[in-house]
Amino acid sequence: MITLSDPDISQLEIESVSEVLRSPRISHGSKVEEFETAFAAFLGRKHAIAVHSGILGLVISLQAKGIGVGDEVIASPYAWHQISHAVSHCGATPVFSEIDYWAGTLDPVKAATKITSSTRALLVGNTNGHPAPWDEFMELSRARGLLLIEDSTEAIASVYKGNPVGSFGDLAIFDFSQPGPLVCGEGGMIVTDDSQLYSAIRQIRNRRQDERFSVIAGVRLPWGCVMSDMTAALGLVQLQRIDRILERRKEVEDFYYDHVRSFEGIKDPYIAQDVDEVHWFLYLIHLGTRFSKSSRDAIIHDLHTEGVEAAAYCQPAHLQPYYQKAGYRKGNFLVTEKVADRVIVLPFHGHLTEDQVGFIVKITKDASLNVGAGSAIY
Repeated sequence: MITLSDPDISQLEIESVSEVLRSPRISHGSKVEEFETAFAAFLGRKHAIAVHSGILGLVISLQAKGIGVGDEVIASPYAWHQISHAVSHCGATPVFSEIDYWAGTLDPVKAATKITSSTRALLVGNTNGHPAPWDEFMELSRARGLLLIEDSTEAIASVYKGNPVGSFGDLAIFDFSQPGPLVCGEGGMIVTDDSQLYSAIRQIRNRRQDERFSVIAGVRLPWGCVMSDMTAALGLVQLQRIDRILERRKEVEDFYYDHVRSFEGIKDPYIAQDVDEVHWFLYLIHLGTRFSKSSRDAIIHDLHTEGVEAAAYCQPAHLQPYYQKAGYRKGNFLVTEKVADRVIVLPFHGHLTEDQVGFIVKITKDASLNVGAGSAIY
């Protein structure tokens, strides 16, 4: 089986984790703090808070801002990680808005039409590693007095107008589970420049031993979702090696570009004009408009039969039963549905060879001939 993802783990990571395992401290300790400091410096942010996962990071961030029952958060229905679930976990209401057809990111013009008197925040993602149009969203959040949350669970090191993803929101959320380039089993990171928000999030994340009798810390109930030193040791070395990890993934990306050129009916990866660099979270192919959802699934089935792990990128959030109870229906977001029905995730990681990529693309092309060869792209 050619797997969808395969972490880039070197001997350095193994030695770092082994060192922690041989130490008297494997739970939350100095390694976590070291990872937080390094990650904040990597992004040029003042503060970083390590957590158990990206979705829990968003939950406690929303709680730190007092967002809950009766509040609304505008979010995208289109994503691999359904981080918008965190809004519901807090008792608030996610209000979905349409995406840009080309970039897959939230459309700022359409998002603005969803703002009501109950709206407290904008949850904007760097979808599949492609930065959102941050100038427009920062202007919108300032004009309407809204918290701007940057969902970077699918992105790291991509660059928008000279600045890395994770540096735009009032706070940003990262996730370190597979299949991203920086992985440490499970884990996430919240970054912010707001010292007051940092303090509130940290107190909700966990309570230190010396804070057990603190009147200030005791106002908030902690989740106990801090990262372990084992996880942090792995993440810290991954961060130190991130340039090499991304460089190797770029090589695999180039293999794909070379092999899909002859694939009729496939939309080339799009990069917006204001985006300087994209490091893709996954390698996506967009089938032409004559392909249906069922034909996409048939292609995925053929890939599995040939030993290639593949998947649909997204089941739009508004079509999931939980949100349909809130009144969402098929047809609410036609762009999202059109894109989601025709996107296939192919294996993408630094261990793929050019021959393997050629085999993957050949199987995908052969399978597509049975269900809609020569389809129009748009």
